[in-house]
Amino acid sequence: MPHTANAKKAHRKSLKLRLANRSMRSALRTLVKKFTATVADAEVSFEDKELLFRQVSKRLDQSAAKNLIHKNKAARDKSRLSRRLAAAKNG
Repeated sequence: MPHTANAKKAHRKSLKLRLANRSMRSALRTLVKKFTATVADAEVSFEDKELLFRQVSKRLDQSAAKNLIHKNKAARDKSRLSRRLAAAKNG
């Protein structure tokens, strides 16, 4: 446990940031899962799938900018999701 006042404050901050990061990361994962489910659904129009892809892409970029995830992970995920979108358009 921290002893100094500065260390106690840093510990409090780290706990708050941990919860905030966890919540944002969970929301990001949920959005990606929603996109994946939408792409798999044949009844959803391609325009809606494209709109959702843009939202997911934006959220991935924002998360990378805030160092919530690594920028290369954001790029990799966007690439994989765009391939799924293209496959849904063709097939």
